[in-house]
Amino acid sequence: MALRIGIDLGGTKIEAIALEGEREVFRKRVAAPRGSYESTISAVASLVGEIGEGSVGIGIPGALSRVTGRVKNANSTWLIGKPLKSDLEKALRREVRLENDANCFALSEATDGAGKGAAVVFGVILGTGVGGGLAVDGKIIVGVNAIAGEWGHNPLPAPAAQDLPLQPCYCGRRGCIETYLAGPGLSRDHERETGQRLEAEAIVSLGGAAMARYEERLGRALASVINLLDPDVIVLGGGMSNASRLYTEVPRLWSRYVFSDHVATRLSRPAHGDSSGVRGAAWLWDKGER
Repeated sequence: MALRIGIDLGGTKIEAIALEGEREVFRKRVAAPRGSYESTISAVASLVGEIGEGSVGIGIPGALSRVTGRVKNANSTWLIGKPLKSDLEKALRREVRLENDANCFALSEATDGAGKGAAVVFGVILGTGVGGGLAVDGKIIVGVNAIAGEWGHNPLPAPAAQDLPLQPCYCGRRGCIETYLAGPGLSRDHERETGQRLEAEAIVSLGGAAMARYEERLGRALASVINLLDPDVIVLGGGMSNASRLYTEVPRLWSRYVFSDHVATRLSRPAHGDSSGVRGAAWLWDKGER
């Protein structure tokens, strides 16, 4: 049986997995070579070389332009404008299927994860950046502009005094959801209020005002997704998805902003943890897109 190889090309790590049928036969993580496009290509080639022959699907923190075929909208900014797909195919000497990492995450959870059997699954990445992916009837929705699900670069809804001034984003705009809900955004918010710089994980452990602000912002932001897509389930991924209080606090808060008398949408942990995206990348050779 041919192997299906999945690669999750993250901002801080690159993870590889190999599936034989549904059985995992290889898994490895390495640190991402931040800032270097050439080293990124080499790291992926090295991981795939350890596995050997097989189909290769890759999740990236961005998308391929429908016009140029080059990377756009990547918070790993050293990938922007690069012909990543063709360069990887040259390095690996085989065809590569490449998709947004949040789409891979949504596909994984819709296939056999927290959204299994659900008609509409919205997958959220809350990590070094904020992304989103949409799966309908078990298939990725990419969109005519290849940006379906990219809620992280919508403005934070209904900004209040505590959200001002609007924070600048790498995309050139201000007030993007990502600047507030990514892990570095939580760290900046806590430092702005306390003068103390802490990593997001430490702030989650402390709880307190910074987490309360984070939860309220996340509730507002996800309410806009529910109002637009009305998904059966929203699955959280990325480092912030490990904050257990989000799953009780955020649904309590989002009902203030959802245009319905009752919110049946479930907010769920990922069934496959922080490796869900890499599994979805491997599934790219089995599941179609729309």
